Amino acid sequence: MDTSRFDNIRPYTDAEIPATMERIARSEMFPLIASYVFPDEDTESVRRRVLSIKSIADFQRMVMVPVNERIIERSISHFSYSGLEQLSRDKSYLFVSNHRDIMLDASLLQHILHLNGYETSEITFGANLMSLPLLIDIGRANKMFRVERGGSFKDFYRSSLLLSDYIRHTITERHSSVWIAQRNGRTKDGIDRTEPGLISMLAGSMPSDKIEALDSLRIVPVAVSYEWETCDVAKALELYESRFTRYVKKPGEDLNSIISGIVARKGAVSIDICEPLQREEMAQYESLTRAEYVKEVAALIDSRINSAYRLFPNNYIAHDMRYGTKKYSDRYTPEQKERFREHLRSLEVYQESELETIADIFLGIYANPVNSKITAK
Repeated sequence: MDTSRFDNIRPYTDAEIPATMERIARSEMFPLIASYVFPDEDTESVRRRVLSIKSIADFQRMVMVPVNERIIERSISHFSYSGLEQLSRDKSYLFVSNHRDIMLDASLLQHILHLNGYETSEITFGANLMSLPLLIDIGRANKMFRVERGGSFKDFYRSSLLLSDYIRHTITERHSSVWIAQRNGRTKDGIDRTEPGLISMLAGSMPSDKIEALDSLRIVPVAVSYEWETCDVAKALELYESRFTRYVKKPGEDLNSIISGIVARKGAVSIDICEPLQREEMAQYESLTRAEYVKEVAALIDSRINSAYRLFPNNYIAHDMRYGTKKYSDRYTPEQKERFREHLRSLEVYQESELETIADIFLGIYANPVNSKITAK
């Protein structure tokens, strides 16, 4: 296989790291980043450390591990994870995750893998996020590869096939795992649902055998759960605006979302690795049309993720508030409910005619996972 066709989307190689570290160390934003990740060191000391990095493994160990440690330390009250026993250290996997935060969903999984002696995975990164040279360098040095979005149907088909080929090549030939979100973009409404188009894309690199195409990727669903949803107010406002017109992102919005996700309080966070999809499960749908088949496989992933999703008091509070019941009142305290109400009051700056609808959307972000958990197969 001619792997040079992957050059525009692949992560950096070790040979490209020294030059990349030079660019990062000379970036105008470097002092700000250094002060966050290494608060007890002066900028020049951190710069020398970064310039000493010669490989991707070094970058992840010397930079990304401290980044994740700072995030957990400063914005997460309790961090937990489960399911590592589902994995073998000598196998590569395709982690298909629900998607709540632009950076953290994948980054926290990498942190778990590293802490427990597993190889970290490569990570999909939307082309829309790779707008700043610094973000491109940090991302590609951290095993991120580019996913094209938008364009004509012809361009979309071509980029999807290239992506499918790259993922298969990475997992089955280079024996490196891959992380990908279950949908295009973050879940805004709290409903975690796998896009059948994702499954179709994954199978596209082996069209002759739809069962083997997916089974050989060793798909592992991953559920990420946040007590306090990152960017929850912004998500509610986006959904509200989308009811009236096509939502167009504002300049710098993605970068703001990344920063907000890093620094905002998240309360408890859990990463739960689910049982890998089994060949026998997918084979039961072999007689279906391709369109029906990918829908059923997507539903299998959804069932795993929704079953593993961790519900917090906020979810039960929002559900009771949205539906006007006390059904789950034994799952939270009056103090927890008042804390949630206080957060909800941040919406009161909007006009009364809009407030009721925006508040309902906001409550749905937290209440919908309760419904999904109930209906999970």
